[in-house]
Amino acid sequence: MISLPIADAVLTNARGGGADFAELYVERWRRRALRTIDGKVEEATSAISQGGGLRLFFGTDVVYGYTNDLTEASLRELAETLLRHRGDDRARVDATGRGGLDLRRTRAIGIHAPDVPFDTRSKAWRVERLRELDAGARVAPEVRQVEGHLLEWEQDVVVANSDGTWIDDRRVRTRLAATAIASDGAETQTGFYGAGLSMGLELLDRRSPDEVGRTAGERAMTNLRAKPAPAGTMPVVIGNGFGGVIFHEALGHLVETTFVAPKASVLSDKLGQRIASSVVTYVDDGTTPHGWGSSEFDDEGAPTERTVLIQEGVLKSYMVDRRGALQTGYRPTGSGRRQDYTFAPTSRMRNTFITPGTTPRDDLFDGIELGLYAKALGGGQVRPGSGEYNFSVVEGYVIRHGRIEESVRGAMLVGKGPDTIMHVDAVSDDLSTEPGMCGSKSGSIPTEVGQPHLRVSRIVVGGEA
Repeated sequence: MISLPIADAVLTNARGGGADFAELYVERWRRRALRTIDGKVEEATSAISQGGGLRLFFGTDVVYGYTNDLTEASLRELAETLLRHRGDDRARVDATGRGGLDLRRTRAIGIHAPDVPFDTRSKAWRVERLRELDAGARVAPEVRQVEGHLLEWEQDVVVANSDGTWIDDRRVRTRLAATAIASDGAETQTGFYGAGLSMGLELLDRRSPDEVGRTAGERAMTNLRAKPAPAGTMPVVIGNGFGGVIFHEALGHLVETTFVAPKASVLSDKLGQRIASSVVTYVDDGTTPHGWGSSEFDDEGAPTERTVLIQEGVLKSYMVDRRGALQTGYRPTGSGRRQDYTFAPTSRMRNTFITPGTTPRDDLFDGIELGLYAKALGGGQVRPGSGEYNFSVVEGYVIRHGRIEESVRGAMLVGKGPDTIMHVDAVSDDLSTEPGMCGSKSGSIPTEVGQPHLRVSRIVVGGEA
């Protein structure tokens, strides 16, 4: 995509133009999408994009620009434009000078490499897998429509900077998702389920299309038969897997230096303090083999790592990118991420989860006279500064006298992340994780959320009853 001499020259001359630090990010994307409705192909697309971004630091001030023209002339022009943005109209990158950086090339070793590359399977094979998904979703006659999605991503990344870093990383991701619509003539409800990992088409062996479709169909039927949810403040047991989205949104963003550095988080300056229940240990791990949010290097060229954010209730670390480290003095954690070359990186989550506890799952319900089992969560809204949230429960059940009873719909969980995590009083041992897309200042990126089943002693539940 770009040669070492060109990168060397652009970075060296950007430094010569007054920047304290210069970074070049180059990528090539290939994305494929196949979508079926009721087993018939509705969309089949394939797209390739390529480009690069140049980031210049002047102390903690940053300017960023990008281009899809990766010629040396274009990149030099971009550097000149960014230098002039600092207010010096005389700034000009030397058009003939070559760099003298000691760029040390490092290639990813491929711990997330696919076993079944995309080019080893035909389009017809893919369509048959989506038809299996469709058949699996039809768990009852009331399931009237099924939509299946197969998404495939290949991304090649080069990051070079004026400190001498040069990394090559290849990221491959596959996602399979189903949406089922069920109707009894009077009511219509939907169910969704998706699987995704950093791997090739072997995902469809690990998470069979039939299983993915069946989960979506069962959720649609559960909601179709559900009664209105109760409302009030009550104990809530939150399901494993995607249940972790509530803490991803209402807590995770509060410990990114994107919000910590400007004091826009209620958890700024809280290192070493108790911010959660003692049964909570919260981790962000970019090294999870084949994790949906994993990569060997972040989008700043730093190796990813397993970062313990909260240990037994005590805040141990933030998620720190390069700029965040300069602003705060905290150690970088390999957390700089971006959607693509059109975004500058910021500190972001990777695979974030609450670690397993010791309480058997069934014991979480003991002693609850009236509560809610939020088995699966959906979308919601969050105020990043305070952690205030509301999340919809897409599959929920009433808890009475310690037993799971009828299904309910229309429930919302309302609260503040820092308060909610203080009221987690028991965590089970059945950790699971699920994929999602997270939007923030550096765009939409793949992140994995997760947790075991856990119990919150009290949450405000908004309902219909």
